[in-house]
Amino acid sequence: MPRAAAAPVVEPVPDPVPAEPTTLPARPVVTEPATARAGGSDFTPLLRMVKEQGLLERRAGWYLRGITVNLLLLAAIVAGMVLLGPSWWTLALAPPLAVLSARMAFVGHDAGHAQITADRRKGRLIQLVHANLLLGMSQEWWNDKHNRHHANPNHIDKDPDVKADILVFTQHQTRDRSGLRRWLTLHQAWLFFPLTTLEGIALKVYGFRAVLSRESGGIPPRRRAVEGALLAAHVVGYAALLLTTLTAGQAVAFALVHQMLLGLHLGMAFAPNHKGMEMPDPENSEGWGHLRRQVLTSRNIRGSVLTDWFLGGLNYQIEHHLFPSMPRPHLRLAQPLVRAHCRGLGLPYTETGLVDSYRQALGHLHEVGEPLRAGA
Repeated sequence: MPRAAAAPVVEPVPDPVPAEPTTLPARPVVTEPATARAGGSDFTPLLRMVKEQGLLERRAGWYLRGITVNLLLLAAIVAGMVLLGPSWWTLALAPPLAVLSARMAFVGHDAGHAQITADRRKGRLIQLVHANLLLGMSQEWWNDKHNRHHANPNHIDKDPDVKADILVFTQHQTRDRSGLRRWLTLHQAWLFFPLTTLEGIALKVYGFRAVLSRESGGIPPRRRAVEGALLAAHVVGYAALLLTTLTAGQAVAFALVHQMLLGLHLGMAFAPNHKGMEMPDPENSEGWGHLRRQVLTSRNIRGSVLTDWFLGGLNYQIEHHLFPSMPRPHLRLAQPLVRAHCRGLGLPYTETGLVDSYRQALGHLHEVGEPLRAGA
C-alpha cells in the first residue's frame, strides 16, 4: 500500500560481520541489504545481538500450525457455502472469508521473505499456493515490487509504494494534477479507506497484467507459465464455487463483499507503516546506513496479541524492515533490543497506537494536498 522524522550521519564502517545467509526464492524479497552484509556502521552490533539470541532462526512449526488452521477454516467456509446454498444468508460468510484471505496474504508475504523456510523451492511453493492459487495474486510481481520497497522505503524516487498515482505522497507530486486526479488529491485523506476497498481487486489486476504482458521480460517463461496456470486455476475455482452455490446476483454480491473487505483489511494493515514518516531523497539521505534508512521511515503500532494477529506482525514495521527474514513470532522479542539500540544512538524510534497511526497517516495525506487548496 501506499506510506502510514534525524539528520543523516555518515559513520565509519567497521570490519565486516557476517550477516544472515540470503536464502530466498528466485527474484526474492530482500533479506538484509548490502549495507548490512558489508558490516555497515550502527547496524552491526544490533545484528550481532539478534543473531546471538537466535531470533533469526526459522519457526517452521509455528507457521505449519498457522497454515493448517487457515486451510481448515477455508474448508469450513466452503462447506458452509455448500450447505447454505443459494441463500442471502450465505453472504454472512464473506466477511470471515475476507479475514481468512488476509491471513493467507500474510503467510505469502512471510514466505517471500524466507521467514518460513530457508529452502528456496519450499518457500516459493508456499508463496505460489497462497498468493497465486488462493488469492489470485502474482508472487513474481509482488516480490519485485516489494523488494524495491524494502531496499529504499519511502524514497520518493525508488520506492514504488510512494509513486504518484491515484494517491500522492509529497507536495512535489501535486504539480500538474488536474481534472479527476486533482480532485482525488484534494480529498485523498477522506478517500483513502474507501479506495482501499478496491485493493483486493487491484492486486489481482496488477498480477495478471505482469504475467500476461509481453513487456514483462523480468519473469522467465517457465515461471510465467506456472504463475499463469495458478492464476487461471484461482479464477476458475473461485467462480465455480460462487456460481454452483449461489445465484448469479448472490455470487456477484458475495464476491464484492469478500474482495472489498479483503482490500480494506490489507489497507488497514499497510497504511500505518510508513505514511507520514521521513521521505528520503538524494539530498537529505546521503550517507544513511541500513539502520537509519529503515528506522526513520517506519512506524510501529503498540498493541496486544490481537493487534499482532490483525496486522499480521506488520505492527513491528521497524523490526521487520531491519530484519526482513526474521520469523513473525520473533519480531515482538526483538523489539526491546531494537528500541534500546536506537535510544543509545539517539535515533528516533516511532511507536504509536493504532488509531493515532491512522490519524498521522491521514493527516500527512491531507497536508500533501495543501498547495492545491491554497491555489483553488
